[in-house]
Amino acid sequence: MSEPRRKLVTGLTWISIVLFVVLVVVVMWQVFTRQVLQAPSAWTTTFSQYLFIWLVLFAVAMVFGERGHVAVDFFARLMPRPAQRITNIRAQVSVLAFALLGLTWGGLRGMAISWDQAIPGLPVTVGQMYLALPIAGVLMALFALEDLVRAARGEDMLAGDDAQTEAAIDAAEQKGA
Repeated sequence: MSEPRRKLVTGLTWISIVLFVVLVVVVMWQVFTRQVLQAPSAWTTTFSQYLFIWLVLFAVAMVFGERGHVAVDFFARLMPRPAQRITNIRAQVSVLAFALLGLTWGGLRGMAISWDQAIPGLPVTVGQMYLALPIAGVLMALFALEDLVRAARGEDMLAGDDAQTEAAIDAAEQKGA
């Protein structure tokens, strides 16, 4: 993993942790006000829903950056190396297209449509809350672009445990040689 990518993934990890902690505190406050005070807080339900969306989007970008996402590559690994490379390139182009068109462009359009739409009980608008979509889209697009370049070069891009296993095997082979 490149150093800029590692730093970005670490930043996303901390953002996800902070969002999760805030989400837990907000939900606990919601339960406390409803069950103990018998006066539910008006803002907590809406805020926790948007907070959860932000958490999911940034956590997905973080996992994508770690290459820890679900990858069904069983059949791709059975193909000859040139076909694996082409399959990998197609997959990265698809992810890049989704990140740019679906999340970034779609998120920007959603923000534009709802920028001035107020959220009852919160000091922000719906459009401002939709800001997480294009941010996550740009981050995922950056990761996908780096992965696309690596795939075009023919570099192996094993995900998650496979990469760790491969590194351990390489280290053992070098140690024995």
